[in-house]
Amino acid sequence: MSAMKEQFLNGEIILIDKPLDWTSFQVVNKIRWLIRSTFGIKKIKVGHAGTLDPLASGLLILCTGKMTKSIEQFMGQEKEYTGTFTLGGTTPSYDLETEIDNTFPTDHITEELLQATLDQFVGTIDQYPPVFSALKKDGKRLYEFAREGIEVEIPTRKVNIRSFELTQKAIPKVDFKVICSKGTYIRSLANDFGKALNSGAHLSALRRTRIGEFNIEQAVSIEDFEKQIKK
Repeated sequence: MSAMKEQFLNGEIILIDKPLDWTSFQVVNKIRWLIRSTFGIKKIKVGHAGTLDPLASGLLILCTGKMTKSIEQFMGQEKEYTGTFTLGGTTPSYDLETEIDNTFPTDHITEELLQATLDQFVGTIDQYPPVFSALKKDGKRLYEFAREGIEVEIPTRKVNIRSFELTQKAIPKVDFKVICSKGTYIRSLANDFGKALNSGAHLSALRRTRIGEFNIEQAVSIEDFEKQIKK
């Protein structure tokens, strides 16, 4: 057990399959508490390499000890996501955090239109981050403005979508797989995709399946992590 304690203190990479409804911060706190309480450590650094929204599940890279210095490097790596867009309705947050505010027709959406629209989003694109996001403007997080009903100008940012495919189509729901650069908002992709279809869309499910060379198959649940370190 002391060898494992040393590993965590020196610096480990922990791959967690984040459950739904947990914030990334809650996962970090839980893992830090498990390590501290199991090994009797007073203080240990634990951080995550890239937030996942509470409504998303999947791969979260955690770093302990000296490995926390590598967090930026992991955050810059390519990401892969799978999930579902629901067509015909938008929400202010672009996902299920807020209620549907507008509905749109979907009966004009054909297989051909879906494919032609997909192709517009592959490569380097300009993307508006969601107003319900943790990005800062004038020292305040965007979601704080959004919750107060204050409209703010958000500049677009360039992101790269290496691959974007629909894996299942049962309109109004379409399942997707996206491989993209750091800083890509899949919620924004959902909203923009809906607009480009002359309809609307929001993100109704999201799972991160890969970050760089790390994939979800290597990750463990929080419960399994606890069992592993208490053995």
